[in-house]
Amino acid sequence: MIPLTLIYIVSIGVYSLWVSIFYHRLTSEFDGIEAPGTAPETDFTCNDREQGSLTGCAFLNITDTALLIGFALSFLMAIALGGNDAASPTANVVGARVLSVRQSVLLFTVFATVGALSQGYMNMKTVGTGIVPSIDLLGAIIIVLTAFTWIMICNYKGLEISVTHTVVGSILGYGVAAFSVSGVNWSLIQTVVLSWFTSPILAALIAFALHKFIVKMSSRYESWERSMSSVLKLALCYSAYAFGANDIANATGVYVTVTHMALGGPPEGRVMFMLAVFGSIGVIIGGFWLGPKVIEMVAFNIIRLNVVSATAAEITNALVVHMFVTIPYIVMGYGVPVSTSLANIGALVGVGFSSYGATGINKKTVGTLVLCWVMSVGVTALVTFTLYSLLLPITGPLLRPVTG
Repeated sequence: MIPLTLIYIVSIGVYSLWVSIFYHRLTSEFDGIEAPGTAPETDFTCNDREQGSLTGCAFLNITDTALLIGFALSFLMAIALGGNDAASPTANVVGARVLSVRQSVLLFTVFATVGALSQGYMNMKTVGTGIVPSIDLLGAIIIVLTAFTWIMICNYKGLEISVTHTVVGSILGYGVAAFSVSGVNWSLIQTVVLSWFTSPILAALIAFALHKFIVKMSSRYESWERSMSSVLKLALCYSAYAFGANDIANATGVYVTVTHMALGGPPEGRVMFMLAVFGSIGVIIGGFWLGPKVIEMVAFNIIRLNVVSATAAEITNALVVHMFVTIPYIVMGYGVPVSTSLANIGALVGVGFSSYGATGINKKTVGTLVLCWVMSVGVTALVTFTLYSLLLPITGPLLRPVTG
């Protein structure tokens, strides 16, 4: 518990200081620039924070404090994300004993950061403004606090839950509380939920076929088998990249609207890139500090992995996750945040059937993980709905955009 406590204290202090400095540096660039629909000379009062315009006014203590708390929670959420989901790209390499836990996490942090900075905005748009019209400051704090708490409970138990399920469930609870049932983009929710079912099935089928193919080619050509270790390492890098593109929104996506307003209205692309940088730092910390326990559980407690089976699972996981991020964004303008945990477990199940049949899969472990994934959506949605409904009449939204 001491290392975890130190992470909390140091992270909150450093990150709060960093946000304060970065905020003042960026807002200085917008001095004298009038945001749409606002007047720089207007002095806002305590009630004016509900109008959602911060241009030309000084932050009030309650809003300033809430922003710092919110961003600190977002950073802690990124730490939890790195600790829980680092297993998705790294467990196969560790299970095949090609790399150590620390070596695999090092590669994971590098390429996950690249993926987050280059394609993280695709799912960030979905999480921030796709499922619900916008997320006010109170809602963002409650969403992240709820998701973070649930993830840390499961981290402590060594369970690789779906962070995507957790965050989407939290946003859904907020959306119903803030905008009613009609205010939620149910068509997008249906697409996301459908992906949760199709991604593991698709991963299992691809992994099954790919494993059969690699085994066949390795039996014919000795060079194939010798090259598998190198291919597995490259597959880890690709899988980590896909993870960064898919999952960074889970830590920071709910703050797109709030950050855009707090910084005086810079381009949305700059806001998302900045949030991707914030989140990536937290993912790196979480991967090294909290990841090993979950990595070892997934690597050694589901199926017995060798280099060939691990390679098939790793390539499949990367392809499926990256495909759901990229293709829907090209088609409809929103990435579809799938569960990297589900995709990875689906790939492992496919490889397990190909290698050993049904007897080679630890059904108890898989069943426990599936139960946690289902519970994640319901628990977080209920908690977020309840907290927002109770706190909104007391505090107000703290900060929200003009909806006219």
